[in-house]
Amino acid sequence: MKVLLVNPPRFNGIPVIREERCEITERYSVLEPYSLLQIAAELRHRGHLVHLVDLNGFNLPYNRLVSELKRISPEAVIFRFTPTTFDWDMKTAEIAKSIDGEIKTIGICWTLRTMHEIVMANAPHLDIYVRHEYETTIPNVIDTISSATELNSVKGIAYRDKKGIGVTHDANSLFNYDSLPLPAYDLLPNLNPYFVTAPAGKPFTIMYTSKGCPFRCSFCTVAGTAWKPRSAEKILEELRFLKEKYKIRTVSFFDETFTLDRKRVEKICKNLIEENLDIQWYCNTRAHLVDRDLLFLMRRAGCTGISYGIESGSQKILDYCDKSLKVEQGKNAINWAKEAGIKTFCSFILGLPGEDWSTINETFKFVNETLPTSAQFNVAVPYPGTRLFEQVKKEYPRDFDFRLLYQDDAIVGTESLSPADLNRARKMAYKILYFNPNWWISNIRHVMRNPKDLQLALVYALKIADNYLIHGMKHAH
Repeated sequence: MKVLLVNPPRFNGIPVIREERCEITERYSVLEPYSLLQIAAELRHRGHLVHLVDLNGFNLPYNRLVSELKRISPEAVIFRFTPTTFDWDMKTAEIAKSIDGEIKTIGICWTLRTMHEIVMANAPHLDIYVRHEYETTIPNVIDTISSATELNSVKGIAYRDKKGIGVTHDANSLFNYDSLPLPAYDLLPNLNPYFVTAPAGKPFTIMYTSKGCPFRCSFCTVAGTAWKPRSAEKILEELRFLKEKYKIRTVSFFDETFTLDRKRVEKICKNLIEENLDIQWYCNTRAHLVDRDLLFLMRRAGCTGISYGIESGSQKILDYCDKSLKVEQGKNAINWAKEAGIKTFCSFILGLPGEDWSTINETFKFVNETLPTSAQFNVAVPYPGTRLFEQVKKEYPRDFDFRLLYQDDAIVGTESLSPADLNRARKMAYKILYFNPNWWISNIRHVMRNPKDLQLALVYALKIADNYLIHGMKHAH
């Protein structure tokens, strides 16, 4: 089949991340549609003719989609959408159908996977909704359409036919993540638009070295999902390709929990050191899955930034949400990373069950004591499919419009705090960090020890001023 993969345009001019757990607007990051590149490679491997247009990355309007549809005449259009940009993203399906009503429109969204009936009811131009496991589901969908077979045989989808809306059983996870071919980077004109947090260290890309997280945090959309790792050999193969083909300088490993398997991380690091690829990289992980020795090894291998999901400085809140983390472990992880010369990016959630002003103040105290290089403060969001969603439904027996699920604007409070209180606490948290002279001194010292980070530091400082003073921390983290 002839297939067109689409990353829809920016939302009101704001870039959108449409990748599994990060289906959000993000003013200061432009990420390439890595999952679409994975899908493209697998479809080509199966003999399909694939095209891709990244309207978000290259800041192109929907008019460009119209011209691409007319030029390519695809039989299927595949795109990702997010809850908060739902109606905007669905224009992709509407435009495709207006050009050719026979085009099969296929949408992917992880966050709304438990709300397939509502999704289909609100998206009249969408033929197929891929609920999860896109790596296995999308190829099966395209193969099935190509062979004119009934869609009810494809697991993991909701679909529209003459009888109405059909829903199939959950799909099986990809058994061997190494079996995926290299992402189809060649379908992008170049990597020029892409960066994370601040436009420095280009060329840049994100990259999955694993998917899933077995931990069961109550607020997380990927909690309790099967962990699917790629081998160190496959990861190095992709990094070598990126270095040779694109002269890549910076890679963000986009895994939920990069250091879950310590031996795998050690092997990746030792290979990077031996081959001297000269690539700086970032990763996300849990604070209790690192130690001083591992962090020093990671730094030698090129790790310059690490993101921890700290969530709260209150042990009570961490226990309530099943974070499986001790406050002291969070402090140690930040301090060890700093000792190793690794920048620390910490995420916090305000408004989890049990939150009150005393626990929020514990988080403020944690921030002032540890002074992470950077931090994002989000309000708790009851995403569908999470235990937090079920908890909130019991206390607020009403339907939530999924379009309002922003991490910078609370729609529910706690027993002690209103949504307005949480929004105020979020702004207070940024003020506490940004107006702490010790935080600025700490970051200046880091730059003095690591002069290569000077450009990033300057751009990041301008970002802070723009984000805090002009945009009021909206659509940014």
